[in-house]
Amino acid sequence: MVNWDAITAYFPEIRKPEVARLSFNTKLIWTGIILLLYFILSYVPLYGLGQNALQQFEYLAIILGASFGSVISLGIGPIVTASIVMQLMAGSGMLGLDTSTAEGRQKFQAIQKIAIIVFILFESIIYVIMGGLAPDPALAGTTLFAGLQLTLILQLALGAYMIVLMDEITSKWGFGSGVGLFIAAGVALQIFVRAFNPLPSPQNPDVPVGAIPYLFQALGQGEPTGATIAIVGIVATVVVFLVSVYAQAMKVEIPLSFGRLRGYGMRWPLRFFYTGNIPVILIAALLANVQLWARLLQNAGYPFLGTYSGNVPATGLVKWVNSPDVVTSIVTGAVNSDVIMQIVIYSTLMIVGSVVFSVLWVQTANMSAESQAKQILSSGLQIPGFRKDPRVLESVLNRYIPGLTVMGGAAVGALAVLADLGGALSRGTGILLTVMIVHKMYEDIAKQHAMDIHPALRKVIESD
Repeated sequence: MVNWDAITAYFPEIRKPEVARLSFNTKLIWTGIILLLYFILSYVPLYGLGQNALQQFEYLAIILGASFGSVISLGIGPIVTASIVMQLMAGSGMLGLDTSTAEGRQKFQAIQKIAIIVFILFESIIYVIMGGLAPDPALAGTTLFAGLQLTLILQLALGAYMIVLMDEITSKWGFGSGVGLFIAAGVALQIFVRAFNPLPSPQNPDVPVGAIPYLFQALGQGEPTGATIAIVGIVATVVVFLVSVYAQAMKVEIPLSFGRLRGYGMRWPLRFFYTGNIPVILIAALLANVQLWARLLQNAGYPFLGTYSGNVPATGLVKWVNSPDVVTSIVTGAVNSDVIMQIVIYSTLMIVGSVVFSVLWVQTANMSAESQAKQILSSGLQIPGFRKDPRVLESVLNRYIPGLTVMGGAAVGALAVLADLGGALSRGTGILLTVMIVHKMYEDIAKQHAMDIHPALRKVIESD
């Protein structure tokens, strides 16, 4: 039997803090350092890069936390891809691990760490060999070209592993996770630029990049079509933000009491978005990878996943996993059967995919009713009026958790679709993720202070 822990022992790893609980300022400093380092790396270009066929995928770069053409061109892609594969394998029983036990979860994490390394090397090689990020084509066939290819592969792999380590630092020493932090930072920057940038667009020098400057220009020049598109995009962005914030507050609260502390109690929250932003990250990254692979395969002369016409998906699978420009089609009267079919297929993939990954995540992330019941009882809590029996508590939780898992996953996918089809200032998935990530960070900060309220409460919060 393979000793996965022995293998991962050779990989660099970020140690956990020696103290039980880091101070607020320490966590804030580490989070700020990682965020600053991320932005610095996103502007460090790849040495020897002569052809960047991926620079057109700006919206995919946001979801992957990447900056195509920089040393972090892979972004969180290998992390998310490995997570998807591991979730599917664990859910199907192929790994033969019981993730409800501490030993099973430890082995799962060790295997996942190895899978991330494998995908880092695999994606680095594929990006370069298939022409996504390649040396100057004029050097093809020379020794220098082969040397530059190897240099690019090594840079991509190093940058991707730095992202892995930065994610670990954020998770152990900062607030939230690095994956979420990188996505939120990229989306926030994109929304700010696409909302307020007054500079002309590279594609159309007569039109500013920012939606708000463009709106004023369109109104001043009497262009109702352009003004309508700008207004709908701004409104869609605001609506998705508001709905996401409102949905974050929706939850079911189960009353609990401290068995040994009479008169003290609390409410155990089960949020409507029970699995948080994980399902939509996974399905969005999966669809993003399909589109990236379609471009790479087309460049290599094997358009198995479809083809692009310029920057627009034209045929094959890649056409149907891409969100259509519904607003422009409606305003210009260009709606046809193809657009309607794209809407249906894309919406179905996002919603159903979010539900599937939500269910898988509950099973592998210690969030099932059985796991939650054990966690509650181990914290010294119980439901008032019921026996202190994990089976009783599990039966109560089973009334809510399966439903919240499915409905929450579907709602997350539907919100992302709403923003994508509404022409929001960033991808709907990105906006939704940013709201949820920032809200989670807010909760982490609130917990940091709440731990000082009561010694018994600290144990409950830390076990959550």
